[in-house]
Amino acid sequence: MNKKRIVYSINVEDIQTVALKQFGKELNNEEIKLVENKTGDYINWFETIIYTITNTLNLKEIGSGENDD
Repeated sequence: MNKKRIVYSINVEDIQTVALKQFGKELNNEEIKLVENKTGDYINWFETIIYTITNTLNLKEIGSGENDD
C-alpha cells in the first residue's frame, strides 16, 4: 500500500463552482491563490476521518482523539 497516496483533493474547478454558486462570480487568479493557501486551515481532517470511519465501517473509537498520551 502506498501510504503517500492522496485520498481526497480539491481543485480549482471545485473552488470556482462554489464561488459561482454561493457568491455569483468566478474568482481571479489572485483570489484563487488566497483560497488555495488557506483552505487547509479550515478543514478538520482528523475529525473528518473519524466521522468517515465511524459511519462507513461502523467501528467504535477506543480513544478520545489526537490529544491522547
